[in-house]
Amino acid sequence: MKRWQRCVAMMLAAFVLSAAFAEGGVGVAAKVRADEHFSVREYNLFHDVLHPLQHEALPKKDFKTIRARAAELVTRGRALVRLGVPAGVQETEAFRQELKQFEKALMKFRTDARKKSNARLEQSYNAVHDSFEMLASMLPRK
Repeated sequence: MKRWQRCVAMMLAAFVLSAAFAEGGVGVAAKVRADEHFSVREYNLFHDVLHPLQHEALPKKDFKTIRARAAELVTRGRALVRLGVPAGVQETEAFRQELKQFEKALMKFRTDARKKSNARLEQSYNAVHDSFEMLASMLPRK
């Protein structure tokens, strides 16, 4: 079930971005990414760091950039954990469980960014990304 939800979340994100590009070009897509993507401010801030890592650095295997932005990603990720379950989330227990998984993945990523191999870093980064996508898919709609 989790894999299915992740696929739906990723397809939804791809649809939103492709619609933004079709509607008004890069400027509109950047605006959607920055302020209008999620209904919770902290999730937008986290996504602002995550997005270029996922779509620019990771495909190029640019682990230097991922390591350089790791502290900021962890700081913004911790803000999500501190926030807890945002108002309007319908499946609060499922959200809490995924938030715990996100926190574990975030701490592993932090450790791997400091001293582990690129392969381990890539694995832990992907775990953070996938967990974030699950959380984002459970957020209330704007």
